[in-house]
Amino acid sequence: MAKRPPLSQLIIYALGQFGWSLASFGAANLLVYFYLPPESDGQAVFPAFIYQGAILGIATLIGFINFGGRLFDAITDPLIAAWSDSRPRAGGKRKGLLRLAAVPFAAFSFLLFYPPVAQLSIYNTIWLIVVVFLYYLFFTLYLVPYNALISELGHHEPDRMRISTMISITWALGFVVGGMAYGIQGYFEQFTDSVSAFQWTIALFSSVSLTLMLIPAFFLDEETYALQTDAEATPTRESLRSVFTNRGFRIFVGSDLLYWLALTFIQQGISYYVTALFDLPKEQSSAFLAISFVASFALYYPVNIGVKKWGKRTLLLSAFLVFCLVFAITALLPALPIDKSILFYGIALLSAYPLAAFGIVPNALIADFVHDHEAKTGKQQAGMFYAVRYFMMKVGISLSLLLFPSFLLLGKSVEDPTGVIASAWAACGFCLLGFFIYRQKA
Repeated sequence: MAKRPPLSQLIIYALGQFGWSLASFGAANLLVYFYLPPESDGQAVFPAFIYQGAILGIATLIGFINFGGRLFDAITDPLIAAWSDSRPRAGGKRKGLLRLAAVPFAAFSFLLFYPPVAQLSIYNTIWLIVVVFLYYLFFTLYLVPYNALISELGHHEPDRMRISTMISITWALGFVVGGMAYGIQGYFEQFTDSVSAFQWTIALFSSVSLTLMLIPAFFLDEETYALQTDAEATPTRESLRSVFTNRGFRIFVGSDLLYWLALTFIQQGISYYVTALFDLPKEQSSAFLAISFVASFALYYPVNIGVKKWGKRTLLLSAFLVFCLVFAITALLPALPIDKSILFYGIALLSAYPLAAFGIVPNALIADFVHDHEAKTGKQQAGMFYAVRYFMMKVGISLSLLLFPSFLLLGKSVEDPTGVIASAWAACGFCLLGFFIYRQKA
């Protein structure tokens, strides 16, 4: 019988989340910024490395590349999950994959932003396609076994919210540090050009993220504290069918897809909302993200209390509505007769509640599904449950990466923010749809 993990082991585990959150920030939030940059005083922040116009009249090249990479990432999720679930316990069922994935994952997170030709070139497009697909392969190879450990370490119910809270904090720390990219780039621009300044920033992030991702890979005592079995290999299709028999889980992942679709809009769009709608320097994007996530930390304890009092479902439903309000206010910015500095800080603070709720509750909720499923079927399929959740998450992110740049074609400047405003209304609609889906009875 596995022992309950002490706080020291949970900290070691949670630091890996800090690492992968920081390593993944660039691909999720900065690719559009780098390859389809916002304009300041009529000038793009970066030179054009790939084709900037519309393809088929509806999408952009960076949108298609991002979408393809994320789709590949989503497809590999269940395959890697089935492999991870069937690995022997000896030597660390999950840690071996973490060690295999960490170095290439961090390396490709940097190479995404290092095109081989310093100007518009087809070779940059080919390079980016190859690196995006390799990046997502190793991203999945790290993420799937890492998340399977949530339920395996949380084999006592009180530990699940504890673990979920801790990794939510470290994920948010990774996001906050990643969000400082705009400010750090501005600092480095004192010494070099904008492209090199940005690449120095990403190189710094990649180095830090690698160190953090290797900590659980080598120092987590998985064999002592993770409740695991040496399961026989189950065909991927059969394993998927098994986890989808749970109606409550199906409803949750359907709504979760909409949450990630909306969240990725704000993650990609923050520099555009700040420059085009608030008419502020791009460096203020870092301040907005820092305020939102630091404020969300203050709400972690109230969210835990709220879960005990009202339940996980009620907290997530209310978070959907608040997030919907955030996007509605953002879309209405040009028409609101309120000082924009007040709105800037107000929206940042209002975002804190949904970020806290969605940061903590879902992982604990899935751990509940995992343990209920094991009790009913006798099958330990933690990897597959989390893989399905992350499959749906990545489908949502993929759609966002395809759709958001398309909105920018309608206008992304202070003079013409039509596309930026339309993207905010779209994200508002996604949150509202997610709310109605999750309201269904399990």
